[in-house]
Amino acid sequence: MTVLVTGGAGFIGANLVRALVAADHEVVVLDDLSTGLESNLHGVDARLVVGSIEDPAIVLDAAHGASAIVHLAARGSVPRSIANPMATHAVNATGTLHVLQAAREVQAQVLLTSSSSVYGANGILPKREQMWTQPISPYGASKLAAESYALAFAEVYGLEVLVLRLFNVYGPMQRHDHPYAAVIPKFAWAALHDQPLEVHGDGEQTRDFTHVSSVVGVITAAIADRTTMPLPVNLAFGASVSVNELVAELQAQLGRPMQVERLAARPGDVRDSSCDPTLLIEQFPKAEPVAFSDGLASVIDWLRSQDESKREH
Repeated sequence: MTVLVTGGAGFIGANLVRALVAADHEVVVLDDLSTGLESNLHGVDARLVVGSIEDPAIVLDAAHGASAIVHLAARGSVPRSIANPMATHAVNATGTLHVLQAAREVQAQVLLTSSSSVYGANGILPKREQMWTQPISPYGASKLAAESYALAFAEVYGLEVLVLRLFNVYGPMQRHDHPYAAVIPKFAWAALHDQPLEVHGDGEQTRDFTHVSSVVGVITAAIADRTTMPLPVNLAFGASVSVNELVAELQAQLGRPMQVERLAARPGDVRDSSCDPTLLIEQFPKAEPVAFSDGLASVIDWLRSQDESKREH
């Protein structure tokens, strides 16, 4: 089967592409390399098309021959969306429309990754798919628009669609050096290099951190079984880890105290996030979480390997 992965040179995408190639799929990657890295795909038997989902002609050309499209390409980060909401909308909402239109043309299944940010102001925990959504950032609003369009295309055009709401995915190959880097790679790299960990607010805010291997497992299973659902599916397992607990686990694994710099809380960030995985487990009974300590160790090991590789060259 030929699978198109948008954003396939990024963190989740590069991990997924490796799994798809290992499962004997032909893989086409569409990525504008704005945050993804071509080096993430070195040694992987996949065809890279450098281009943006903001260009419908490029999307359609890349989609030709695909039986499935995994749509990962997005302009991430809540703070980044607050700084430039129009750019976030152009990629996450309009760009998704281009992907859906291409999928209609080639009759491909679409697996769209959305975000727990769509829940926003809804403070009820754990998050269930049937709950009301009220994004509190342009990023969350753009992801809600994207998933709404995908489900609307399924309804009116018969497109095969699966929307997966991701919760704070982390793991090897996630960038620490981007201005809007996620907290785990950013903290792990800082800890390894004796840099202070910048904690916004009191550090008691919690997240349902999900290891990338769990995400890849669900997506590959959904492609194999051509899974569709009439509503989004949360892709997390109900963990609840605070930023302070992350710092403590880093200290435990590295065997030394960390310097912590306390900063003001960031606007647009939700206080707590935790998932009810009932629907996920019903649809993907083989889906398994990774223990947070093990997942964090995999990030530390990968970052160390990158440092060693740089020293060797």
